[in-house]
Amino acid sequence: MGKYFGTDGFRGEANVNLNADHAYKIGRFLGRYFGKDGHRCRAVVGKDPRRSSYMFEYAIVAGLTASGADAYMLHVVTTPGVSYVTRVDEFDCGIMISASHNPYSDNGIKLINSRGEKMEDEVIELLEKYLDGDAGELGENGVLPFATETSIGRIVDYMAGRNRYVGYLISLASHSYRNVNVGLDCANGSSWMIAKSVFEALGAKTFVINAEPSGVNINVNAGSTHIEVLRNVVVENGLDIGFAYDGDADRCIAVDEKGNVITGDHILYILGKSFANEGKLKGNTVVTTVMSNLGLYKAFDSLGIAYEQTAVGDKYVYERMLEKGYRLGGEQSGHIIMSKYATTGDGILTSIMLMETLLESKLPASKMSEGFIVYPQVLKNIRVTDLDAAVNDENVKAKIDEVGARLGDSGRVLVRKSGTEPLIRIMVEASDEAKCNDCVDEIINTIKSEGYGLS
Repeated sequence: MGKYFGTDGFRGEANVNLNADHAYKIGRFLGRYFGKDGHRCRAVVGKDPRRSSYMFEYAIVAGLTASGADAYMLHVVTTPGVSYVTRVDEFDCGIMISASHNPYSDNGIKLINSRGEKMEDEVIELLEKYLDGDAGELGENGVLPFATETSIGRIVDYMAGRNRYVGYLISLASHSYRNVNVGLDCANGSSWMIAKSVFEALGAKTFVINAEPSGVNINVNAGSTHIEVLRNVVVENGLDIGFAYDGDADRCIAVDEKGNVITGDHILYILGKSFANEGKLKGNTVVTTVMSNLGLYKAFDSLGIAYEQTAVGDKYVYERMLEKGYRLGGEQSGHIIMSKYATTGDGILTSIMLMETLLESKLPASKMSEGFIVYPQVLKNIRVTDLDAAVNDENVKAKIDEVGARLGDSGRVLVRKSGTEPLIRIMVEASDEAKCNDCVDEIINTIKSEGYGLS
């Protein structure tokens, strides 16, 4: 991770550690970087409906056009929508303004390359230098030049791009959704119009909640991080299935007809089994992160499906899929990537693929994940004085090894450093929750006894 950009863009509290000046400079840099050698950069810009997104949108567009780029505005759209339009309509880059599942007071800027993937690290490194005042080879006397006369960029209202994305989602379904009752929790975010349009075009009867964005209610007791709201709606209304998205709709968590939560791990199991049965699971392998539940791996073992693990972050999942040509990967949080259809996680696309599996199986949603038994999982954090010293302490490592050996094949332990705070995260999975808590507490007490603990 860089000074400003993490694995999911430049994120922070609006006008505190991410401000309009940053957004303007990002636009200036991208317009210049992709507008070299006489080429006029074409950039597409989307946003979620939080209040500060409008400010950042116009600041970025001002920067792009001042550097001679043409800025195509999708307005409120999902992150995967920006990715799709960037790739299909051959833009030089895409920009999404969103802080995903974070509160409205936060925001973020995600950069997408011409292939619809997260921007390359080398471009981000140059951008970060520019944000710190170094224009490098792009500048003249250390300053980015302004476009003049006919070189000044244009602003284009590009609603047609968003409509094309909606049409693409609809085209992926091979079944009619008539007579299926579907709940949709749009988190008062980017999916608030798109999800309903897609499902109703396919014939479903929809029960939509949290689809009235005010700019300050995004993710408030809504969406994939507050799945209990959708659970109640599905059960009380006798719906067949429900889907909840986060603020920018790049992830999805579902609920079956009984109110059981279908997490990202459940989705990987359901789709992995379905794709394997249809001969569509390339390499017979699913890519997960280290945070996926042990029960998922045991379920895959029983099906003869292989799996690989990456560090936490959909960025790393996609990189592994791209490297080895795999078709399915994702995270427990609901970022599901199907590389045949998209280059990023797409919550609405995930919903469609689950619906296709549901209708093809002719089973109720509660039956789709049979065979996957979730292991109890406990995750606790401890704030420490020195991250590296704590995780490399011999006594701490010995305790982690001891706990792991004791759990054996019936559990596992994962200890990792936070990438943003002085925290060590300890996760244990075992046959029962009491055992998980005991094991986690043993490791935390060892860290404290070695003198590293702050809490």
